[in-house]
Amino acid sequence: MDIRFANAATPKSGALVLPVYDGRALSEAGQAVDTATGGQLVRAMEGSRFEGRKDQQLAVAAPAGLPVSRVLLIGVGKPADAGAERFQALGGLACAALNAAGDKEGTILIDGVEGLALPLADAAAEAAYGARLRSYRFDKYRTTEKAEKKPTLAKLTVAATSAAKRAYAGREAVADGIFLARDLVSEPGNVLYPETFAEAIKALKKDGVGVEILDEKALRKLGMGALIGVAQGSVRPPRVVVMQWEGGRKGEAPIAFVGKGVTFDTGGISLKGGAGMEDMKWDMAGAGVVVGLMRALARREAAVNAVGVVALVENMPDGNAQRPGDIVKSMSGQTIEVHNTDAEGRLILADACWYTQDRFRPKAMIDLATLTGAIIIALGDHHAGLFSNDDELSQRLTAAGTAVGERLWRLPLTDYYDKQIDSDAADVKNIAGNRNAGSIIGAQFIQRFVNKVPWAHLDIAGVTWSKSDSAITPKGATAFGLRLLDRLVAEHYEGK
Repeated sequence: MDIRFANAATPKSGALVLPVYDGRALSEAGQAVDTATGGQLVRAMEGSRFEGRKDQQLAVAAPAGLPVSRVLLIGVGKPADAGAERFQALGGLACAALNAAGDKEGTILIDGVEGLALPLADAAAEAAYGARLRSYRFDKYRTTEKAEKKPTLAKLTVAATSAAKRAYAGREAVADGIFLARDLVSEPGNVLYPETFAEAIKALKKDGVGVEILDEKALRKLGMGALIGVAQGSVRPPRVVVMQWEGGRKGEAPIAFVGKGVTFDTGGISLKGGAGMEDMKWDMAGAGVVVGLMRALARREAAVNAVGVVALVENMPDGNAQRPGDIVKSMSGQTIEVHNTDAEGRLILADACWYTQDRFRPKAMIDLATLTGAIIIALGDHHAGLFSNDDELSQRLTAAGTAVGERLWRLPLTDYYDKQIDSDAADVKNIAGNRNAGSIIGAQFIQRFVNKVPWAHLDIAGVTWSKSDSAITPKGATAFGLRLLDRLVAEHYEGK
């Protein structure tokens, strides 16, 4: 879908989308459109339950006095509450509705109203951003899809102030990163595995991102026994990929992002049940988000030094697979007793986090992982779990998540939980031995491999894949975490 910008004016063809505010209030441009129809829009609203509340929709087909095919009214609520999320939803809902109606082109007409929470250019840019995000489809493997189920909307124009196009540029770069992350997470395990994932990341070089691939020989030389232990049951050898964007001051310590990349997770010898195992293709979502984030930072030319490290393995149960009871030596030198091979994400993150902090000495380090089913029990699919050794970093992440609609909830890390992973046979064991506080135990394990660097762990298992559409995210891979981390960088690390 091609997104364009134009000056605020009624289009001469296609569908027209108008925001409506609480109490059926139209903007000045909306009132002019209503006048051109002889008051048809107001009559349609008065004859329905449409009040202009958030996300309400009302379509008026073939309106009199206008050259457009239909007018779609979308509620955004009170102007003072109409922030970025509301206008993103406006754009996303418009995109979905126009596709559903079979429209080939459409225009969203946005002008100012008194008390609007956003500058007009930002409101228009957010609407375009929401439409772009909702337009995503992963359909490369569909060969028999009926024409009526395919999207029709080829061109969407946002008619607003001339500054809107400039405001959209940075958001478009982030959308590019989100689409890359969604693509990676959506790929099946027979297509995307450690070697092919690493090869795909090379495409970031075109964006100016440095890409370094560490193969199994290099990982053994580094002493990444925890990561290699997870991978040894698969015919697919492991990889660690290092990405560097150097947009900040030369020599300044970077901010680092580490992603769990289990391209398929059977559980290993501690085999998962068969029901739902097909979903385990997205156990690499943390890595996918890190890769997409690096593209977003590069394409918007972020003034920051950033490092992305992704640990890529496949967890399979062959005759060479790691066994429960095995003891492995991590890169840190600590030994790990593996009680459950399905608690593998924390094992690869142990080596990846240690490597990242040891090599790059970052000013902060954040890992993302679909780490535990327990976080879904605790928080469902609306919040991701946040664990951190640093209150300021935790507060910044939470605020960034709230601002972009990717919400976090902080859970504790204490000595009480840490003692539960002490091992009788090694330095640490990878589970506690009971089902209590499973997400905390996983985070507590990773913290054993983090020194004094400000660090946060985001458990995104419940929010990384959606079973239904939302205003700006079609069902499937969400790329949760990318927008909040981009916001974090922009607000606290860029140009600092």
